[in-house]
Amino acid sequence: MNKIFTILAIIVSINFISNKSLAQCDTVANACYKNITAKYISDGQQYRALLLSKEVAEFNATLFGGTQYRMAACSGMTDGQLVFSIFDKQHNLLFTNTEHKNAPYWDFKVKNTVDCTIEAQLLNQNAASGCAVLLIGFKQ
Repeated sequence: MNKIFTILAIIVSINFISNKSLAQCDTVANACYKNITAKYISDGQQYRALLLSKEVAEFNATLFGGTQYRMAACSGMTDGQLVFSIFDKQHNLLFTNTEHKNAPYWDFKVKNTVDCTIEAQLLNQNAASGCAVLLIGFKQ
């Protein structure tokens, strides 16, 4: 009986922690939408990762030629807390916000359709954890 109670307590604890983490990401995602202004339409996805210190999240996206995009990246409630970099499939760096004072978004247009990988990590390497949220919007 004691064993069952212990297992049940562990399951409840894991569920509570998981739900709290998801709620944190919901809050960050909602705050991040301020960077996808009325000029842009969201692609309908929220790219999310719960990061521990020094972890790097990878997201994959296809960007279509001739389209104007805005990519917004957030962690926490203040801008500039998430470092993000965009690479093509050959891992050539296309953009990194570290060269732009950790800007929370980037507006760009691609000439040709490109599959890319977006890497994101927490700015503060001493942070225990944080939710990384990436949003992609495009102009009509």
